[in-house]
Amino acid sequence: MPYASIKGVEIHYRIDGAANTDAPWIVFSNSLGADVSMWTPQLAAFASRYRVLRYDTRGHGHSDAPKGSYTIEQLTGDVLGLFDTLSISRAHFCGISMGGLTGVALAARYPDRIDRVVLANTAAKIGSDEVWGPRADKARQGGMASLADAVLPRWFTPAFVEREPLMYAHIRDVFVHTDNEGYASNCDALRIADLRGETHNIRARALVIAGTHDVAATPAQGQELAASIAGARYVEFDASHISNIELPDAFNATVLDFLAEA
Repeated sequence: MPYASIKGVEIHYRIDGAANTDAPWIVFSNSLGADVSMWTPQLAAFASRYRVLRYDTRGHGHSDAPKGSYTIEQLTGDVLGLFDTLSISRAHFCGISMGGLTGVALAARYPDRIDRVVLANTAAKIGSDEVWGPRADKARQGGMASLADAVLPRWFTPAFVEREPLMYAHIRDVFVHTDNEGYASNCDALRIADLRGETHNIRARALVIAGTHDVAATPAQGQELAASIAGARYVEFDASHISNIELPDAFNATVLDFLAEA
């Protein structure tokens, strides 16, 4: 199981993809409460054309969950550390929710490292103190199972949950086994991160994806994000918060088309 040691934190990652070592890189960044497995619906479509790098955000999956509140600077620093460890000079980046916020910061602050950026079901400012403070407290005090029944129904439409019970059960299993302190520390990062004053610095070609039924990162927030990035493209799916799983075919086709545009 591969790890990169980044400033003393072990970050778990996986690489799949084109045998051609000259193929471009694309990095996938998970949402809060998920891990690398959330991108399984993308692997077959992307691995034939790209070198695919997935990683567990600190506090998630098999990555370390160091004590103390995290910051967006640490989350972007972990990605840049992976780039340096793997000798990646430049890559496409696709993040969803928290991973999308990480993508906003990377594209705004490190334009020489990011080629094209896909910002899915996210915003430059996600939630508020009233959301993240109590969420972090509950994770620390009650564990992840105490949050699952309130959080996970917001991720998907009821139709998806009824249609894909095994997939939903897997996602719930990953969520409830996420390190509670790691989850809470990422809530702290989201609570203080406000990148609305930085999105105008993004010069990378950007695709913003929203879900019509998403209440965590609403279509209005997605439209606001796209409008703040010069030349950004906005697409809205008939999905909720985790659109890459709920509508994988539409997600894959849209992102692949975007990456291939001249």
